[in-house]
Amino acid sequence: MKITVLGGGHGCYAAAVEMAEKGHDVVLWRRDGEAFEALNQAAQLNVKDYQGTRSVTVGFENAQIILKTNLEQAIQHAELIIIPLPATTHTDLSKQTAPYFKDGQVVFLPPGTFGSFIFAKAMKDAGNNAKVAFAETGTLPYLVRKHGVNDIVVSGYATRLPTGVFPSALSEHAFKILKQTYPSVEAIEDGLSGALMNAGPVIHPPLIMMNAGPLEHFEAWDIHNEGTQPSIRRVTNQLDAERMRVREALGYGAPHFPLADHYNKEGEGDEWMYGRGAHGKLTDSGDWREDIDLEKHRYMLEDTRLGLSFLVSVGRFAGVKTPVAEGLLNIASAVTAKDLYAEGRTLEDLGLANLSKQQLKSLLNEGI
Repeated sequence: MKITVLGGGHGCYAAAVEMAEKGHDVVLWRRDGEAFEALNQAAQLNVKDYQGTRSVTVGFENAQIILKTNLEQAIQHAELIIIPLPATTHTDLSKQTAPYFKDGQVVFLPPGTFGSFIFAKAMKDAGNNAKVAFAETGTLPYLVRKHGVNDIVVSGYATRLPTGVFPSALSEHAFKILKQTYPSVEAIEDGLSGALMNAGPVIHPPLIMMNAGPLEHFEAWDIHNEGTQPSIRRVTNQLDAERMRVREALGYGAPHFPLADHYNKEGEGDEWMYGRGAHGKLTDSGDWREDIDLEKHRYMLEDTRLGLSFLVSVGRFAGVKTPVAEGLLNIASAVTAKDLYAEGRTLEDLGLANLSKQQLKSLLNEGI
């Protein structure tokens, strides 16, 4: 299959490597030409995971992963376009990509924070009426960190990826494509259901806010290891309960992939998105001991500002109170001295808050 990966982040490199190793025809695009040239000079991407260490070739031609700096060419190449980038990139990137999508393509956002709607709307606003399926899931398919120009370490792979499609009328086609690349994909109702599976806004805001002291004091701190204590877990569980109540109020059925299953030990509980015992693998890797700037890190700018504001706004739409989400968002606003709800990704900002539930359902099914 012809696949294009957009972006140069941790997950982007991991996706390009995995797709190339599966024998697909892979193009990798990123806007940073200097970084791309360094990767071209290295001529290979090295990956270390549970299978050991190995390499795939990269370059501007004659490689397992072809590097492209021309966005139009990169998109036109593909049947499947994978965008494993933070939601903070969506507004600008959706406008850049909008003119180039074509009939039959599937665009995969892992995860999305309702980015599926943003990309679809940008395409419509650009006058592009192609039938394109935008799919989003609850997490990045990889627990991965980059180590230098051309080295990545993958601590875990997703084993279950609950995924919704916008518009849902194109779901059958989308999953036919997605299953050939990510067998762990599981079909759920629609793009909004996929957005409300996003684990980042549940995991990260409590961890950064309730570890603010050590994060600002120490040069590096692992919020997933010593930062994950029982009191914080109780807050996380309450926040996740709000997410699940919002899902239920909108008519979305189980499984809701409760975050508590992520913390289960090997052999305990239901399998979560990264399988059983994933939290232990994550902390054992040591790759998440890092310097987190509370004003600049994506846990604040993406998962809190965009993810929590989205959850709060959908809760208001559905008539579900979300006091923990609102409280964390208010604390984050105080920490950053900004109104993060006003800056957030909300139904108001997306122009959807005044729809009836039936109108929203029709939009999710039929598209814009």
